[in-house]
Amino acid sequence: MEGILPLFKPAGMTSHDCVFKLRKILHTKKVGHTGTLDPDVTGVLPICIGRATKVAEYVTDAGKTYEGEVTIGFSTTTEDAGGDVLETVPGIKTISRQQILSVLQQFTGEIQQTPPMYSAVKVNGKKLYEYARAGLEVERPTRTVTIQELILLDEREEFSGETISFRFSAACSKGTYIRTLAVDIGEALGYPAHMSYLTRTQSAGFHAEDCYTLEQVAELAANGEAEGILKPLEEGLKHLPEHRVDERQAAKVMNGAVLEKPESVITQPGEPFVILYKEAALAVYKVHESKENCIKPVKVLRTTLQ
Repeated sequence: MEGILPLFKPAGMTSHDCVFKLRKILHTKKVGHTGTLDPDVTGVLPICIGRATKVAEYVTDAGKTYEGEVTIGFSTTTEDAGGDVLETVPGIKTISRQQILSVLQQFTGEIQQTPPMYSAVKVNGKKLYEYARAGLEVERPTRTVTIQELILLDEREEFSGETISFRFSAACSKGTYIRTLAVDIGEALGYPAHMSYLTRTQSAGFHAEDCYTLEQVAELAANGEAEGILKPLEEGLKHLPEHRVDERQAAKVMNGAVLEKPESVITQPGEPFVILYKEAALAVYKVHESKENCIKPVKVLRTTLQ
């Protein structure tokens, strides 16, 4: 069994819980997810199975799209609805649509983010949530992320109440914390805030409408039809640049050879690209660090032509 399963992760399960369950359903150990989704978050979670586990990191690195909700009026320890209340601003608040649109514009493009304490980012070998659970605050590394698109989904012209909630969609790069984005949006509007809802609608080109639930996968597996819903591993590499080779070159690629850099390869040193023979992805290569006129393998995906 080999391929990528577009799974719709339910609330209440970790990404690893989904992997554990699918190993039992599909009767295979070689199963890996493509990026952690918090237990309360639902949505698209591509699962790599068999040889497709080799491309999991590239699926993880691809862009993602979310639909979420910001609630203004109080913040929480975890930056989402599951945490303890941290700061509250009582009283009626009124925010115009134009104010929200202006703030969303501020957070579009390259922005700086500090990961939340309740996250899996490692500092000195320990995950931040381990420090948080121990009641310790540590200095967190600021990172640059990219928000390609940030859209207000609510159509109201004015938002008013003791707490104010509005929905948005965000297309973003790997490593973006939507919880933190929600908090920062609230702060820019002048109030403590948290993320009250989140679902991932797209990951590496896999969309929510293309996904299967665990229950659907279990039913298909029981009928011997699960393999038919798997997408080829090439689907997880579509966002990478491509270079096509002939049969003679394909043999060298499958042996992991260092090759002369083709004119068609215009990626920068260190940036991965896919080498294809016909429609089969043979390997992921990159420009050689010390020999700019050569390319070298990062990961060989196939050693024979089928």
